[in-house]
Amino acid sequence: MNVLEEIIAYKYKEVAERKELYPVKLLEKSMYFPTPCVSLEQYLLRPDKSGIIAEIKRRSPSRGDINPYVSVERTSIGYMQAGASALSVLTDTKYFGGKNEDLMTARKFNYCPILRKDFTVDEYQIIEAKSIGADAILLIAAALEPARLKELAAFARSLGLEVLLEVRDKEELDATLSEHITVVGVNNRNLKDFKTDINASYEIARHIPAGITKISESGISKPETMIELKNAGFNGFLIGETFMNSSRPERAAAEFIHHFRVLQEKKQEEVC
Repeated sequence: MNVLEEIIAYKYKEVAERKELYPVKLLEKSMYFPTPCVSLEQYLLRPDKSGIIAEIKRRSPSRGDINPYVSVERTSIGYMQAGASALSVLTDTKYFGGKNEDLMTARKFNYCPILRKDFTVDEYQIIEAKSIGADAILLIAAALEPARLKELAAFARSLGLEVLLEVRDKEELDATLSEHITVVGVNNRNLKDFKTDINASYEIARHIPAGITKISESGISKPETMIELKNAGFNGFLIGETFMNSSRPERAAAEFIHHFRVLQEKKQEEVC
C-alpha cells in the first residue's frame, strides 16, 4: 500500500466516525453554511493579485513537522496582505497536522477564497467543508474512480462550492473533467511516493482545455518558475512549503511575491 492508498483508506474510517459525532443536520446549522462562497476562479484571474494560493501546512508525510505551531490568524492575514489570491488550509490531522478549526480561523479574519485541502471521498466532507467556511474543495483524480469524482464535483457545485480537480497526467484529466469543474491543478508531487517534478505541469499544460483555469501545485520555490509557468498558460500557483519553511511564512510570501512582480515588470518592459 502506497502513501496515498493508506491515507484514503484511513479517510473512509474517519468519515464514518465523524458522521456519528457530527450529523449532517448539525453541520447545516453552522453560520457559514448559508453564506455564499467567494469564487476561487475569479480571484485567480484578478490582475491585481499574484495568482498564488498560499497554503497553511503544519506537516506532511514526507517531511514530518514543517511549521507545527504556525499562527493561522497572523499567517493567513499576512498572506493576503502580501498579495496572495487565495488561501489553502490543510484540515487533515493524522498526516498533515491540520484541523477544521484552522480553516475556521482563516475564514474569521479573511474575505477571500479559501480552499479546503483534504482528501475528499464522501459527500459528508463536502457538507463539512461548507459548514466550516470553505469556498472550494479539492478532488484528487488519483484517489477516486472517475464516475465517483464527477458525482462529488456535482454535489459540491450544488452547494455553491467550487472544485479544484487535481491531476497528474492526461489520462486522469480526460477521465475526470466535467461541466462542474472550471479549475484544474497539476500536482508536481506524486502522491504515491511524494517525489516532486515541476515538468509534470509543462507536460500536461497543452492538454487542459481552453476556458479552464490552470493551476500548478507543489515544487514552486522560485519566482522565476512562476514566470515560466505563466508563459506555459498557468493562471494559478499553489505554494505551501516554500513559505511554511520560514518561521514567518507571511514574510516569506511577501518577499516572494515582491520578487515575482519585479520580474513581471521587467518582462513587460522587454516586450514593449
